Amino acid sequence: MTSSQATVDYILDQISALGTTRARKMFGDYALYCGEKVVGLICEDQLFIKYTDAGKKFAEGRYTEGCAYKGAKPSMNVTDGIDDRDFITALVRLTADALPQPKVKK
Repeated sequence: MTSSQATVDYILDQISALGTTRARKMFGDYALYCGEKVVGLICEDQLFIKYTDAGKKFAEGRYTEGCAYKGAKPSMNVTDGIDDRDFITALVRLTADALPQPKVKK
């Protein structure tokens, strides 16, 4: 099963205050970017955000651990929180700030 474009559009709208977000289709689902950093995945209409210490502390009690797909690293499934614009925007911002810059491709 893949994610619907409506779900992707809704999540991007919810975090639009960040200004630099986008989703890139990959293998039928989507990588969620904030700037040039991949902060999470949208798979099977669920939102998975990468673990960071700041994100885990902020989202405590509002996520379940899960894997976006078989073989993926565990991440925070915050699908139940996507209707809370302030929460999801803050979580994506905290996650992006905590992640290292992507390596420059040669």
